Amino acid sequence: MRSFVRRTPPTAGVTVPDAPLMLSISGARGIVGATMTPEIVARYAGAFGSLLRETVEDRPPRLVVGHDGRRSGSCLASAAAAGLAGVGCEVTLLGVSTTPTVGVMIRELECDGGINVTASHNPIEWNGIKCLDADGLAPPGPVAEEIIARFEGSRLDRMAGADCGRIQHRDDGSRIHVDKVLSIVDVELIRSKRFRVFLDSVAASGGPAGRMLLEALGCDLVHLHGEPTGIFPHTPEPTEANLTELASAVAADGNAAIGFAQDPDADRLAIVDGAGRYIGEERTLVLAALRMMQRHGGGPVAANLSTSRMIDDVCAGFEGGRVIRTAVGEANVVQGIRAHEGRIGGEGNGGVIVPEVCFIRDSLSAMAIVLELLADDGRTLAAVVDELPKYSMIKRKWDLSSVGGKSAVPKILKKVAKHWPEGRVDDVDGVRVDVGDAWVHVRPSNTEPIIRLIAEAPTDEAAAAIADEAAAVAGIS
Repeated sequence: MRSFVRRTPPTAGVTVPDAPLMLSISGARGIVGATMTPEIVARYAGAFGSLLRETVEDRPPRLVVGHDGRRSGSCLASAAAAGLAGVGCEVTLLGVSTTPTVGVMIRELECDGGINVTASHNPIEWNGIKCLDADGLAPPGPVAEEIIARFEGSRLDRMAGADCGRIQHRDDGSRIHVDKVLSIVDVELIRSKRFRVFLDSVAASGGPAGRMLLEALGCDLVHLHGEPTGIFPHTPEPTEANLTELASAVAADGNAAIGFAQDPDADRLAIVDGAGRYIGEERTLVLAALRMMQRHGGGPVAANLSTSRMIDDVCAGFEGGRVIRTAVGEANVVQGIRAHEGRIGGEGNGGVIVPEVCFIRDSLSAMAIVLELLADDGRTLAAVVDELPKYSMIKRKWDLSSVGGKSAVPKILKKVAKHWPEGRVDDVDGVRVDVGDAWVHVRPSNTEPIIRLIAEAPTDEAAAAIADEAAAVAGIS
């Protein structure tokens, strides 16, 4: 599935030069008031709903609609609901909801699909619309292409008055989601530890459900930015540079077992240890997979091409443990989980997918499983992490405009693929080249107008060396 960047003239009252509208398998993202407006959202949702009307027989399609905590979310979610109802769909508005909560409610209410209005980790200027199918997954490539084509051509099957869909409301999505997460862990074991836990919910959708979960697990919770005000207190992507407040608060406390950080739609989780050390998003999946294999034995773990080799090393410690590598993107990882009947999968961005809960990356599931790991192990998080295999990873990104635009990407990838004759090349998503005990992955983003470079090696120096070499060869250094 290719991604598109559209340049749409800003609406009245908003001036954002060259504002992008990103259209991809992940849905649509743009700048609020310029390329992401109620009109655009209603049309995109209407395109999705019109397509569903052709596949759902004998009744109107049923969908749920939620939104993350951005200030623009309520307005745009209402527009999405209106767009769906206008083409004859029955809609349940969930209010402020995590993306995995929307996935849970799709299956709970036996819906034909859903929409979450979110721009994930993008800054507050952005928002977007993420379409989900009846399993809570992003639509497959051909379906996403058809939604985009209908949106661009304004091919909507609008209904007459009596045939418009109804819009209703529910507010129990977080409770249902949390109950599903509690069912996959040993609640009493975790409660017995009375962990002191810090949680930074970045004033977005993960706050209410995160509090509900951690209190149900008997944690002594210190909640930073737990109210979903929609005004992010810091850059929302849960990286080390953006979590200095959380790390400092945990370190100063002296009694904390762990610190968690969610992104705005709560599908990603970053972790700091009890001393306030950022242990990274890469280890979130590793820790969760370790606990799942301790409980259930070895088996397949699906992970994308950009995910650390740590997951390979952990799987190697369990009979039957193996990693299924996929293209980047939640839907691709889920395909890997399903094809191999795995219990867990995810991505190195802090995303953990547990099919028993939903087929969406879920920070709530990740928190519960990691707490169970600590409760069973008895050691500190720092001690557990220090026993994990050690690699150094470097992540870089460039605006497409700075590297020659989207048309330059194929040439960049070709140069990287050919540079190491002895390397093992995987081109299922961009280009990943494994060279000895190091690897580098270069790919265009599906959700932002950028190109990413990720490299990993056993040492900082080796990781920097292969990253620098790849960037120089590609002409993007």
